[in-house]
Amino acid sequence: MAEITLLDGSIGQEVVKRSGDRATPLWSTAVMVDRPEVVGGIHADYFAAGATIATTNTYAVLRDRLQRAGLEDHFKELLNKATAQAAAARDAHGSGRIAAALGPLIASYRPDICPPAEEAKLAYAELVKLLGPQSDLFLIETVSSLEHAKGALLGCAEADNPVWLAVSVSDEDGTVLRSGEPLAALAPLIEKFQPDAVLLNCSRPEVIGEGLNIVRGFGKPFGAFANGFTRISEGFLQDAPTVDALEQRQDLGPEPYAEFAMGWVAQGATIVGGCCEVGPEHIAELARQLRAAGHRIV
Repeated sequence: MAEITLLDGSIGQEVVKRSGDRATPLWSTAVMVDRPEVVGGIHADYFAAGATIATTNTYAVLRDRLQRAGLEDHFKELLNKATAQAAAARDAHGSGRIAAALGPLIASYRPDICPPAEEAKLAYAELVKLLGPQSDLFLIETVSSLEHAKGALLGCAEADNPVWLAVSVSDEDGTVLRSGEPLAALAPLIEKFQPDAVLLNCSRPEVIGEGLNIVRGFGKPFGAFANGFTRISEGFLQDAPTVDALEQRQDLGPEPYAEFAMGWVAQGATIVGGCCEVGPEHIAELARQLRAAGHRIV
């Protein structure tokens, strides 16, 4: 059977839940200033559940987001604390890799305000330089448009570590990005920049399968990590939203989610995991089903 890389699940919302803090536009970033151990505990739980990747809590550690919250002075501190917590959990577990998360500039799911690629390149290149020595790979997350993909891939062009590109598709149609552009239109960018894997993320699991039918044609290792939201609400698409504007599904427990992911594996996916509202219990069940099917988790 196949060798499967098992990603972790939600980091940001797990931090919000466990910290007991009020949700803010920066989700879980600020908690690392005073309580970084909360993040470390989440990484440890995912490793215990069977994940082989710890995704750093750096999704929103971006200068533009920190500026708005008056936290830019903590930029490097937050990066260092995030990678240190992931590394400590990995070391305690005795194995695993660290994926440095590179989130969308300005806001998630907003291709309409995505910076031009040449501008975005500079922001991502700085992150690559700072995070590279402390990570095993770069995970570009929740890419919602071709311009977003181009900017992030440009910024990672000089990276020494592998680069995984994860794009987010429409909640109604897995064949189009959230920008409305065809998923298939990524092909020239994949050919030019040669990321080491192409994934779908932070979309409803119901639409992932049709998207993977396209992604598998890019000739790269592929996979997915879906979210557990009912939908991306209009409230979350406003300026400086908080996670309170998003509603968790009540019908996507560990077993149903794992069944979706096993379907992606049946399509040829070799990298699976979870995104927002997919927690350690989901990953543990997915690990169980993978092993029961004879797959080797690597």
